[in-house]
Parts: sequence; structure tokens; C-alpha cells
Amino acid sequence: MELNEFVEKFAEQFEDTDSSEITATTNYRELEEWSSLVGMMVIAFVKMDMGKTVTGDDLKACKSVEQLYNLIMAK
Repeated sequence: MELNEFVEKFAEQFEDTDSSEITATTNYRELEEWSSLVGMMVIAFVKMDMGKTVTGDDLKACKSVEQLYNLIMAK
């Protein structure tokens, strides 16, 4: 999966945040809608669409969407 596609699918996990607000450089943990529920949805999307496992600690360790993508791709 390319970064642009990952950003789009990541943005789909947010119901109230406009997807245009989320880019590769977005610090997702600073988004108003970010919560543990959204985090769980991201974990599920990564598992289902990418076949990789990401943890809550992984989400905490990354700041930007691109950092998360790079961490997932390194797994």
C-alpha cells in the first residue's frame, strides 16, 4: 500500500473530521476526534487491509500519519 492510499484509509476512520484535514504530516493524536475508539479502528483497519499488527504503543510512539505508515511498513 502506498502512503497516499494509507492516508486516505486512515482518514476514513474518523467520522467527524473532514478527510482533507488529514495529510501525511498530520499529528493525528492532536485531532479533536482522536480517541481510544478511533485508535482501535485504526488497529483493525491495518490488520484487515494490510495484514500487519499495530499496537496501542505503536500509535503512541508515532506523531504523524507518515511515521505510523513507516513503522507499519517496517514490520
